Amino acid sequence: MEPNALKAAISAGLLSFPVTDFDAGGAFEPNGYRRRLEWLMPYGASALFAAGGTGEFFSLAPDEYAAVIRTAVETCRGRVPIIAGTGYGTRQAIAYAREAERLGAAGLLIMPHYLVEADAEGISRHIAAICKSVKIGAIVYNRGVCRLGPDALEELAAECPNLIGFKDGIGDLELMVAIRRRMGDRFAYLGGLPTAEFFAAPYRAMGVPVYSSAVFNFIPKTAMDFYRAIAANDEATATRILDDFFMPYSKIRNRRPGYAVSIIKAGTRLVGQDAGPVRTPLMDCSDEEHRMLKALIDRMGPQ
Repeated sequence: MEPNALKAAISAGLLSFPVTDFDAGGAFEPNGYRRRLEWLMPYGASALFAAGGTGEFFSLAPDEYAAVIRTAVETCRGRVPIIAGTGYGTRQAIAYAREAERLGAAGLLIMPHYLVEADAEGISRHIAAICKSVKIGAIVYNRGVCRLGPDALEELAAECPNLIGFKDGIGDLELMVAIRRRMGDRFAYLGGLPTAEFFAAPYRAMGVPVYSSAVFNFIPKTAMDFYRAIAANDEATATRILDDFFMPYSKIRNRRPGYAVSIIKAGTRLVGQDAGPVRTPLMDCSDEEHRMLKALIDRMGPQ
């Protein structure tokens, strides 16, 4: 997909990160992953991120990464664009980016670099090197150790024509407004805070109408209903779903670090779309937490 075509595709609609399927022993399970994508595609996400944060990118070995991207591209070809995660140090990120392009991914999500802190110049060089290594479109993910402001992003946009998207996972509203005002329509803008539904309304007011939904993995109809309510300024529906699901859901998610991923896998298990366990250092939700989540899922009705 040409970069500007990807930009157009992700400038409206709901996005999501499918979890990655593992078997009981923790190995990648491609048949389950393929079935998962087939189940999710008809619900109407504009694009799906393979090997993203919710997909446990951090835990995948290089050969597994290739298998995940290959399976996603082959399954979704011609129906939903696949955006592949990439990250770690510059050389490894470039290797992943080139492999994703070779396998047919529509674009890249450049996730925060690994471990070390760096200033804006170093981070910019890292992102530019990744962008220049491929021809497909790329999205930079401002989160954690990757914190770029409007000056750095303006320079990167000029240097890298295929850098077509900006995803915010920091939540600094002043910074987000400054970036949006400076960059205008140069980027597609995505909300990327954990459980992005909490921030969907204020981000839309700032000119960031698109976000990625993790709960789309197990309550896809509800996730789409909520997105459409936000898009239509249907405050009554959005508030009802926030009160009935997301507020109590967040209390479970916040019980332990890493549950932002673990609770999604718990949800898939409860709706008959089991994706297997999470990989360490993450921990699976407890039996009690599964029961609590099931009550919330049942409240949302058939999906």
